[in-house]
Amino acid sequence: MQTELSNRLGVQHAVFGFTPFPAVAAAISRAGGFGVLGAVRYTAPDDLKRDLDWIEAHVEGMPYGLDVVMPAKKVEGVTEADVEAMIPESHRQFVKDTLAHYGVPELAEGEASGWRITGWMEQVARNQLDVAFDYPIKLLANALGSPPADVIDRAHEQDVLVAALAGSARHARKHADAGIDIVVAQGYEAGGHTGEIASMVLTPEVVDAVAPLPVLAAGGIGSGQQVAAALALGAQGVWLGSLWLTTTEAELTSPRLIEKLLAAGSGDTVRSRALTGKPARQLRTEWTDAWDDPAGPGTLPMPLQGLLVAEAVSRIQKYEVEPLLGTPVGQIVGRMNSERSVQAVFDDLTRGFEKAVDHINRIAGRSEEQ
Repeated sequence: MQTELSNRLGVQHAVFGFTPFPAVAAAISRAGGFGVLGAVRYTAPDDLKRDLDWIEAHVEGMPYGLDVVMPAKKVEGVTEADVEAMIPESHRQFVKDTLAHYGVPELAEGEASGWRITGWMEQVARNQLDVAFDYPIKLLANALGSPPADVIDRAHEQDVLVAALAGSARHARKHADAGIDIVVAQGYEAGGHTGEIASMVLTPEVVDAVAPLPVLAAGGIGSGQQVAAALALGAQGVWLGSLWLTTTEAELTSPRLIEKLLAAGSGDTVRSRALTGKPARQLRTEWTDAWDDPAGPGTLPMPLQGLLVAEAVSRIQKYEVEPLLGTPVGQIVGRMNSERSVQAVFDDLTRGFEKAVDHINRIAGRSEEQ
């Protein structure tokens, strides 16, 4: 599964694996792919430094990258406290009532929320970059499109490639104009924030729109056959995120959540604004149903919604309240039927890829004979 881009980055397979887990990121790179650590949960620079130190010690010299979340336009003088003050009391009460209805316990006195959405705020992301650029990262990806111009310039000065996610050809062209090196065409099937165009349609549109920039296909990809299909559509690799959630290296995933992921079918996800305020594909739960119910108060825009539900999400995750317990995940969850190591996932991907290529070669051979 080699392409010009994978050769440029010095990896065996053109499989880019996004994950919030350092152990998974390192394992992806060791297996011959390109591990990308999601940084949004690191509100303290020292925590990110600790985990990048760990990756450095366990990646065996293989390349890896970092994914941040920062807007292209800066809003001056806005603090987290300012944003918190914009949250209506009626929405806070809705959260309290919903948690009480399902008997979700309070956090212990003095215990801080383990999940905060402040990583969406630009200054937090800039602090993350101040740490990350002290490490030999080879790729910086931004989940909110093109990062600010000075960040792109800083990355290029350090020979770090910059990637940005796009849900349409129009967005992709904006990224190209901004000086992005790699465009991730993220289809409707993907987990997390996603647009409304399916991968089979989106990938070739983006490839044509930004040529000759390399494109990675994302959304609904979890087999070697699908990797082969992505390359056939013109992509130079694939960007996989959901597939790693049920790997044995993803040690932070709760047992009950793993059970829900393994049992879920491809129709058990929903695009909901419940988590961040923007449409994000995730497991459908009674929590997402409550927020999507027309009888409720409705979600707030980003970043208000994320700040509003941060403590609630931490409580649901800590106490593993099954009806409410969910996570961002794509429609590929229907293929995630067993816990496997990252290496086992790669073994399956390569076997499926070889099978697909052999199949196409046989078709081409028969057509030549005809």
